[in-house]
Amino acid sequence: MKKWKILYIILFFALCMIPSVCLLFYQESASTENRTLAVFPSPKSDTGWNFDYMKELGTWFEDHFAFRKEFVTLNDCLMAKVFGVSANESVIAGKNGWLYYKDSLKDYQGTDLLKERQLFDIAHTLSMVQDYAGEKGVRFAFVIAPNKNSLYGDNMPYYYRLLRNETNNRKRLKKFLKSEHISYVDLFTRLGQESDTVLYHERDSHWNNRGAAIAAEEIFRYLDREHPSYVDRDYNIRQDFEGDLDAMLFPAAIQKEKELYYVPSPEFEYIEEVESNFEPKIHTVSKSGKGSLVMYRDSFGNALLPFMAEPFSRAYFSRGVPYQLKDLDECEADTLVIERAERFLPDMAENPPVMPAPRLAKSDIEAARGYMEITDMERTVQGDYTKIRGTLPQDKIQTYDRIAVYMGQDLYEAFPYSDENGKEGFLLYVKTEQWKEDNPCRVALFQ
Repeated sequence: MKKWKILYIILFFALCMIPSVCLLFYQESASTENRTLAVFPSPKSDTGWNFDYMKELGTWFEDHFAFRKEFVTLNDCLMAKVFGVSANESVIAGKNGWLYYKDSLKDYQGTDLLKERQLFDIAHTLSMVQDYAGEKGVRFAFVIAPNKNSLYGDNMPYYYRLLRNETNNRKRLKKFLKSEHISYVDLFTRLGQESDTVLYHERDSHWNNRGAAIAAEEIFRYLDREHPSYVDRDYNIRQDFEGDLDAMLFPAAIQKEKELYYVPSPEFEYIEEVESNFEPKIHTVSKSGKGSLVMYRDSFGNALLPFMAEPFSRAYFSRGVPYQLKDLDECEADTLVIERAERFLPDMAENPPVMPAPRLAKSDIEAARGYMEITDMERTVQGDYTKIRGTLPQDKIQTYDRIAVYMGQDLYEAFPYSDENGKEGFLLYVKTEQWKEDNPCRVALFQ
């Protein structure tokens, strides 16, 4: 009996040592997790010895031990199949094998709502961009890509559905987009009408090629732009798509699902070498297209890109934030499209784009409510322009206030924005040569 106990103890410790010992020859595959894994620490820092070395080494081991992906998959499978819950903090395990991105839960349940002032920040910033584009003869459209559970919430876990509030940031934002006369393409209505076909992947957070094609069709229809139609085009179906949520939850046991491929596919070419449509900057050309497009987009733009590229002779797609409006001139664009996922709308209140501040006349602010001198400004020189940012007195701001800034004798309108702490501020870009250190910066609020 004693012999068996010793063998049991040896076997137990041998199993525990496998993740460590196998590190000597284990070939780690690329991570599919939606986070940055720890890097191997150095025993020395810039100022001397790294006294957190052992702690950092432990963190590195937790992220890189041998067969980690297999152990993670086994644990997640047990949690999902046996208990019906997700072991990954970023993924929701729904019914019938459906997976949802946890970041969309606040929108789905209508919690953690933006303040009305933040909704105005988003809408008025878009209005300023739209006016800037219009002055250059560039057609503008703003698009919100629906969260998966906004259209397909029936497979969300019941305990999330029970606590659902019908209002959310997107629905509340529509009122502000209308009041600011934003050229808004409502994809929720169009995609929600497709009852015969599922337009999103079951194990991914994004739409499939069919959903992307319909979204592009709605954008072009709104812009009144000639484009190839894919709604009635022939297609093939292949079971070769790997979902992002599936890869995060079951990295060693990804279930490939069906994807639709149109025949013929959109005709365009990449200018540079592109590994995937998730590249931060992509340029395309199309022999059959006309004009030039600049599109600011997020991960929903991956599937959308081919359908948007084909009708334009040149197109530029960027995931960069803040948006660099100089792209309009550099690309000689005649069309500007901003696509933003529903779950990322709050970020738009914090990141105004980079563009010259529009000038105002004194007559524009006749109803201004006094002037305030701002002393806590940040000034950053960025090439030909200087970025100026400051915080406003929180007790004096009303929901629909626009912001006028006097720089010496010059009067500009600043972007309204909300920082990460929810404080309201202003931001503008002026020619560096126009900025003078001894000029006081006065701010007026007007509507």
